[in-house]
Amino acid sequence: MTDTTNTPHRHIPDRLDNPVKSAVFSWETLLVLVGVAIFTANAFASPYFLNEWSLSDLTFNFTEKAVIALAMALLIISGEIDLSVAAIIALASTLMGMAVQWGVPTPGLVAIGIGVGLACGAFNGFLVTGLKLPSIVVTIGTMSLFRGLSYAILGDQAYGGYPADFSWLGQGYVWWVISFELVFFIAAAIVFWFVLHRTNFGRRIFAIGNNALAAQFSGVRVARIKFVLFCLTGLMSGIAAVMLTARLGSTRPSIAQGWELEVITMVVLGGVSILGGAGSILGVVLAALIMGLVTFGLGLLNVPGIVMSIFIGGLLISVIALPILYRMWKERRQ
Repeated sequence: MTDTTNTPHRHIPDRLDNPVKSAVFSWETLLVLVGVAIFTANAFASPYFLNEWSLSDLTFNFTEKAVIALAMALLIISGEIDLSVAAIIALASTLMGMAVQWGVPTPGLVAIGIGVGLACGAFNGFLVTGLKLPSIVVTIGTMSLFRGLSYAILGDQAYGGYPADFSWLGQGYVWWVISFELVFFIAAAIVFWFVLHRTNFGRRIFAIGNNALAAQFSGVRVARIKFVLFCLTGLMSGIAAVMLTARLGSTRPSIAQGWELEVITMVVLGGVSILGGAGSILGVVLAALIMGLVTFGLGLLNVPGIVMSIFIGGLLISVIALPILYRMWKERRQ
């Protein structure tokens, strides 16, 4: 018989053990506090910030990127990444611009934008899951490919002449100062939250991100799920292309330049582990709002765009490095 009288008791933490404590000390709570602080600072920094139409313009500052971030979060949780999302927007927008020149109406333009995004996502998914290539290498290549195709088609030119009803998708309001883009983003966030946190599909995504090989032996169809996630990321990039093109009213091959960095920053700032296996949609939504507050506030203060790029790059490095540094510090203390 084994003597267990001197065996130390190990407490296994459980988020349901103390839900109040878990909520108070969660990453999402920290993001809420940061968001409130930035909102307050913006209100004091600019007298125009609290105007209802200024706040409405703020939502245009992040909704298109945040729509992609929702799908990117699922992809990164599964252990993969897509760096071609901004280039997908450029290619989808370019082909929509070509279609306008041929007289294609709004429903056709929307179908083209979404279809091109889905096709690009499926192409990425095939290269990663079908040919077993690293996603970071694949999507760096397709980032150049898709953007290069846009430049090959357009060069230094621009497409315009979009119909008025198409423009409503990027500039229209559902009610008062509530834009269509904001309503769509909220609806999409609810759907993605439900899928990730309340369905078997979401649980399989987490399982794949934690240990893809173990998930495979458990009967999870890893390659199929990853392919679906790449398609979903491309699909949301196509939707973002429709909204952005409709808002700008024109297409250039440089459209959405650098957005892949901002989308990934939103996801990582939202608490999604860059190594996969952990994260939440609520965190991504809060991170998108924070980045929108920061960039809009800096814009009101006439801060140059290069400063914003420096800030976003520094923020991405910080949110990736800080958890690692904290873990190293904790291990040394122990």
